[in-house]
Amino acid sequence: MDETGLVKLKRLVEKLEKKRGRHTELISLYIPAGFPLNEITALIAQEISLTQNVKSKTVRKNVTDALTKIQQHLKLYRKTPENGLVIFCGNVSEEEGKTDIKLWAVEPPEPITVKIYWCDQRFELEPLKQQLKERDLYGLIVMDTKEATIGLLKGKAITVLKHLYSLVPGKFRKGGQSAQRFQRVREGLVNDWFKKIGEVAVSSIPEDVKGVLLGGPGVVKEHFLKSGHLKELGKKVIGVVDTGDTSESGLEELVEKGSEFLKESRAVREKALCRKFFEELARDGKAVYGIREVLRALESGAVETLLISEALNWRYSEVSCSCGYHGRLFHRKAPKCPVCGSEAKVVWDMDVVDALEEISKHYATEVVLISSETREGEQFLNLGGIGALLRWKN
Repeated sequence: MDETGLVKLKRLVEKLEKKRGRHTELISLYIPAGFPLNEITALIAQEISLTQNVKSKTVRKNVTDALTKIQQHLKLYRKTPENGLVIFCGNVSEEEGKTDIKLWAVEPPEPITVKIYWCDQRFELEPLKQQLKERDLYGLIVMDTKEATIGLLKGKAITVLKHLYSLVPGKFRKGGQSAQRFQRVREGLVNDWFKKIGEVAVSSIPEDVKGVLLGGPGVVKEHFLKSGHLKELGKKVIGVVDTGDTSESGLEELVEKGSEFLKESRAVREKALCRKFFEELARDGKAVYGIREVLRALESGAVETLLISEALNWRYSEVSCSCGYHGRLFHRKAPKCPVCGSEAKVVWDMDVVDALEEISKHYATEVVLISSETREGEQFLNLGGIGALLRWKN
């Protein structure tokens, strides 16, 4: 699951967290990776049977309807998805006496390891929240001229990938020409050592890491970075940190001292995009904002990068009206008919991010979701929360 997918999952979790059932009729179902679907189908059938014993006619009907909806949805799958499946379903109507059975299905970013069936007034979201916390992956390197340790940071867990020892001798002086020869030999061994660290790091650290932290005592780490032996991985270095240790405990020290770099890695890119966007707007350059202008540019193929605020609470709906209008609209609140101005009936709707991302696929447009937690992100949201950097000026 890519960054956009993770942000969309985060938005869904936040949305479901606000849902409340009037009774214990919201169902959360976690199906582990590799778990046989026929056993889940049997579980649902059993629960439908047990629900007939519920005294309240309204609760009995709502839970039965939700279970039946889950049963029908499971027929879409020939087998359990690779990372498992999570389904939320129930009556989410905010009005007493009215029924609105909704279903959400999620293929999680990491394998589900536990089977959960839970019926309550709230959806059980904690397992998904934990996955969202632990998804980010960073490369870690601590080194000097004696040893190097290469590892990964996933969430709060540090994994050691490789531990290396060098053949570089320590510094000492000899008089005359022998000292010069020794220095040349040592420099060659240091370069070979840098090359070895680079090769091992490039082969063992996954390409999809969000960033790399580099640490170690003294200036050796800076010389290593400048040597270019990290190749493309060097472009992902988000911070260089002084550490006193180059063993496994050095990785822990690196993460502790480099925490600000880890926190800012995504924000840095978002800030840079926002600054570029505002600069282009200021000089009436290759940028537009507002849903109409962005859509027009998007459908002409002019959009290189589409920016959408994470906090944007818009929907894309197909609507109909008693005046005869039938069409599709982007809207914030209850949709109004563009012809007569009365409230339109929603036939179906979807989140604005899903809608714009689907359109973007046809034009090789990158979609970036902008956090509202930075000053630039807040400024972007205040401008409307939808903007675009263009390939050419319209």
